[in-house]
Amino acid sequence: MKRETLQRQYLPMSETMFYILLALTEVRHGYGIMQYVEELTEGRIRLGAGTLYGTLSRMEKDGVIAFVREEDRRKSYQATEDGRALLKQEIARLSELHRNARRVWGDRDE
Repeated sequence: MKRETLQRQYLPMSETMFYILLALTEVRHGYGIMQYVEELTEGRIRLGAGTLYGTLSRMEKDGVIAFVREEDRRKSYQATEDGRALLKQEIARLSELHRNARRVWGDRDE
């Protein structure tokens, strides 16, 4: 799929998609992704199996992630070059949001 098409479909990313893609900057299987995201978000995000595997299927079909191997019926995936490019764009977008919010809002605790 062309990068322009991927950008239209994936940006801005949902929080779920962001964390799945972030987890797949290293090779991981589904349950490993679930554990990693839960740990990284300190339990705030708990991916359900249906959400995770539906998202993985879509991302693989679109070429954002790639199947790497299967061990003991566990399929492992990793972000592709296109997936990493999307992740970098989303991180830049989120950084801009944060930078602008700090410029306007500052460090208020209101």
